[in-house]
Amino acid sequence: MSISQRMRRYIAPAFVLALLILSGCASAQTAKNSAPASADRLKVVATNSIVGDVVAQVGGDAIELTVLIKPGVDPHGYEATPRDAAALADADVLFVNGFGLEEALKSLIDSARAEGKLVVALSEGVPPLSLSSNEGAVDPHTWTDPNNVIIWVNHIEQTLSRLDPNNAEAYADRAEDYRRQLSELDAWIREQTGKIPEPNRKIVSDHAIFGYYARQYGFEQYAITGGFSSLAEPSAQQLAQLEDQIRRLGVPAVFVGNTVNPALAQRVAQDTGAQLYVVYTGSLSKPDGPAGAYLDYMRYNTNTFVRGLSGS
Repeated sequence: MSISQRMRRYIAPAFVLALLILSGCASAQTAKNSAPASADRLKVVATNSIVGDVVAQVGGDAIELTVLIKPGVDPHGYEATPRDAAALADADVLFVNGFGLEEALKSLIDSARAEGKLVVALSEGVPPLSLSSNEGAVDPHTWTDPNNVIIWVNHIEQTLSRLDPNNAEAYADRAEDYRRQLSELDAWIREQTGKIPEPNRKIVSDHAIFGYYARQYGFEQYAITGGFSSLAEPSAQQLAQLEDQIRRLGVPAVFVGNTVNPALAQRVAQDTGAQLYVVYTGSLSKPDGPAGAYLDYMRYNTNTFVRGLSGS
């Protein structure tokens, strides 16, 4: 065997091995570049499960989302934890409902603002409702009307796109798709609630949470506690007056939120002969429950109203 033949015999395998090594390095680098880098994603915090679900619909997998108040917990009575403070310390933006809903988190939110954190109130721009008996109190439950949640979506899209322009197109696409779903939900609610006879279009609930729903879909709202908070307690006189009104109007159903003590609503239902129904109020259900997403939450409550008020 000549010297040149012996050189080709050893050089060829070495050359192939080098190519394989280089190819492997390139493949590893490609995989590294295509893998989701959580460190590069926006760190987003939402105050409660309803806000969190809407934020997730727009942000998708481009954001790292933390929800402070978990499903099944009443936001009116929530107490902030050290874990909440830690999540906010690392956040790029905090989305809140606004209109005073997060009173229990006020000190935490104020501290975040003082530290220069971006805090976005999603209900800004929604025409507010107030109680005639307390004009200074604004109804914070804006999400009970999906048309208001379209305003939320606009705020979320604008905020995420400003903070993360590289993903602005993806945020815009998801926001547009979700606005379409919210418009379809609005049309469906109108169709379903149209089955309820006019004399029965009265929502009696444990606290005044369905004001925006009532305004949009032609209902009257009556609150057992007389206020916007689930923590409020009515006086004996207020309770007696409400029960007299229910009897006089012939209201067939009373609706109680899943996160509050139902004892008061049960008493009103028993005293007046009305049927008691459970609805979702300040929180979604767990993901595998009947109200695991905002759209499901609204459909569940609407179906419950139709069942309770129309006898269907």
